[in-house]
Amino acid sequence: MLEDTLLAQEPLIRAVFFFGILGIMALWERLAPSRRLSVSRPLRWGSNLGLVVLNTVLLRAVFPLAAVGFAAIAAEQGWGLFNLLDLPGWLVVLLSVLALDLMIYWQHVMFHALPTLWRLHKVHYADRDFDVTTGLRFHPIEIFLSMGIKVAAIALLGAPPMAVLIFEVLLNATAMFNHGNVSLSHPLDRLLRWVVVTPDMHRVHHSVIPQETNSNYGFNLPWWDYLFGTYRARSVKGNQGMTIGLSEYQNTLRVAQLPWMLLVPLRR
Repeated sequence: MLEDTLLAQEPLIRAVFFFGILGIMALWERLAPSRRLSVSRPLRWGSNLGLVVLNTVLLRAVFPLAAVGFAAIAAEQGWGLFNLLDLPGWLVVLLSVLALDLMIYWQHVMFHALPTLWRLHKVHYADRDFDVTTGLRFHPIEIFLSMGIKVAAIALLGAPPMAVLIFEVLLNATAMFNHGNVSLSHPLDRLLRWVVVTPDMHRVHHSVIPQETNSNYGFNLPWWDYLFGTYRARSVKGNQGMTIGLSEYQNTLRVAQLPWMLLVPLRR
């Protein structure tokens, strides 16, 4: 069956897309960077990608089946809304991807709004630069919580494995794209913002200005920001004038060190 093949090949599929998009974005950033980096690339990339490796190992240890495997179990058990409805398979996949993306939007809002969750999430925002590796920089505990929320959403929706795999690959790819240190031409950027979050759109979310940090929450689809009034077209200081990161960490290189990233949620 197709779903059995997907489960068997899921790590390979994810790896191909991950390294492919990472390589494309890294090359694009090298050839046409949007902004000059303030911290050395080897230091930041070593720490940010080191965090990715750590998170991957820990996540597979705690959730060996991951989201796609859990979706297969949910389908076998008949859990969730879509397993109770007689809908075409393609429509179930489409609705599942949209619903999971909406869930990620509200999860993102929640991680900004609740102080305890923000202590974890600010590891992502403390990065003083904005490039493809920023989109991969998350504290392990946040990764575990995110997976728990995702698993609960899959169980409630009855999202099929195909939909979950498509969603996860898209989310990972677009997170690397919209965190890229690149810019598109204004007409192309304006056009793409109808269907995907662009780097210039998401960069506003990483501004030190709180009103800008609390906008443009979408990782993949921009529609939720338009719908719920959290969209902001640009920073008041412009792409080149804006300061990236959090104001309290602007004068330290610790934010680019892996031990600091792991320990900062524990500090007052």
